Amino acid sequence: MNCISKLNKTITLLLFIFLLLIADCNAQTNSEKEKTTCPERSLPEIFKQKDSLLIVKPTKSNFFIVIPIIGSQPATGFMFGAVSQYTFKGKSAIDKYSTLNVGINYTEKKQLIINVKNNVMLRHNKITLSGDWRYYKFTQANFGLGTDIIPAIRDDEDFNFNNITEPMDYNYLKFHQTMSWRIKGDFYLGTGIHIDRYSDIKDTNLDVENGIFTAHYNYNNANGFSNSEYYVNGLSLNLLFDSRDNQINTNKGLFGNVNLRLNPAFNTNQKSSSVLFAELRYFIPLSKTNKQHVLGFWTYGQFLTSGVVPYLNLPAIGWDQRSRAGKGYVQGLFRGNDLSYFEVEYRFPISCNQLISGTVFSNFTSASDTERNIKLMQYIQPAAGIGLRILIDKATRTNLIANYSWGRNSEAFYLNAGESF
Repeated sequence: MNCISKLNKTITLLLFIFLLLIADCNAQTNSEKEKTTCPERSLPEIFKQKDSLLIVKPTKSNFFIVIPIIGSQPATGFMFGAVSQYTFKGKSAIDKYSTLNVGINYTEKKQLIINVKNNVMLRHNKITLSGDWRYYKFTQANFGLGTDIIPAIRDDEDFNFNNITEPMDYNYLKFHQTMSWRIKGDFYLGTGIHIDRYSDIKDTNLDVENGIFTAHYNYNNANGFSNSEYYVNGLSLNLLFDSRDNQINTNKGLFGNVNLRLNPAFNTNQKSSSVLFAELRYFIPLSKTNKQHVLGFWTYGQFLTSGVVPYLNLPAIGWDQRSRAGKGYVQGLFRGNDLSYFEVEYRFPISCNQLISGTVFSNFTSASDTERNIKLMQYIQPAAGIGLRILIDKATRTNLIANYSWGRNSEAFYLNAGESF
C-alpha cells in the first residue's frame, strides 16, 4: 500500500469520525432546541475512554493527552508515532495554563523526529519558560534561497518542484531554552541559551569533481563553512509581552516577543553572528456571547543582523517552535538571509455545544537572498486553508486540530493537538 492510499484512508477515517460527532451534536441540539444555551461537551464525553484512541486524563487544574499520529506531511511523507501534551496550572485564580509537549515520529523516509516543547508559567505568572528541544535523523530537500524560487503566475506553466529539489540527509540537535522574569504588568525580561548542531550531512546531488554544485554547497563554500558538519551556539536577550487569556487556545489578548541572539566565533565550524527574532500574535473576540468567534493575527520576522550563519541555520518556514508556520508548503521550502511571515485566521463554532469548531486561514511568506540581491518583500508566496477542531478538554480549551492548506503548486494535510498560534 503506498503512502497516498494510506493518507486517503486516514483522511476518510477522520471525516467519518467528524460526521459521527456532528450527528451527535445535531441530535443533542434538536432535543434541547427550547434551551437558550447548550452545555459544553468534549470528546471524552462523547466516546468512552476505553473505546477511544486517545488517552485523556483531565482534572480541574491539569490535563494529559496522548494522541497516536498516522498521517502525512510534505516534509516527511507517511508518518506514524505519538504526541503527548500535559497542560497544568497553579492553584491561584490568576495562574495561567502551562504546557509540556513531547512528540516521537518515524516516517517512510526513515526519519526519526523527537520534539520536546515547553511553555511554562511559574510563581503566579512571574516567571515564564519557553523551550524547543529536538533530535532529528532527517531527510529534507533544499530549494535555494529567496521566495522567487516559485516563479510568477504568468511564468509558471512549466514549473516543476523536481527541477529545484536538492535532497539532503543530516542529523540535527537543537536545544533552545529561555527564561524571563516579569518586570511590570505583562512585560517580561530574560535570557536564553541556544544550541544548534548539524552533523553527518550528506548532500545527495553534490558532485564537485564533475562540476555539479548545490545551493547548500555554494552558500557554505562562499562563507567559509564545512559542508559536512557545523553548529551555531549562543546566548540571547528576550523582551516579552503577554496579555493572552489562555496560552493554549486564546480568545483575546496580545503576545509579543523580541529576541536578540548573539553567537560568538568558536572555530571554523562557527562564525560570529547576531540574529534578531520578533513575533506578534493578536486575538480579537468577535462575539460577546460566543467566545469561539475569534480573529487571530500572527506575524514574525527573523533577520541576520551581523555576521554569517551556515546554510541550514538560515531562517526557513516550518522551523518555528511549533513547526506550524507556512502551512500549505513543505517545511524548509522558503529560506533566506531574512524571512518574514504573516498569518490571519478566523476561528468559529460549528456545533452548539462547543464540541466542534472550524477555521479558515491565509498566510504569506517572504524571504531574501543577499547574493542575488533579492530583497525582503520583493517576492511573496501565499497559501490558504481550512480546518476542523474537536474539543478534547473544556477547562484548558485544548482542541484536536486537522488542517488542509493549499499553496502555489503545493498542498498539505496536518493533524495536531493545540492551535497553530
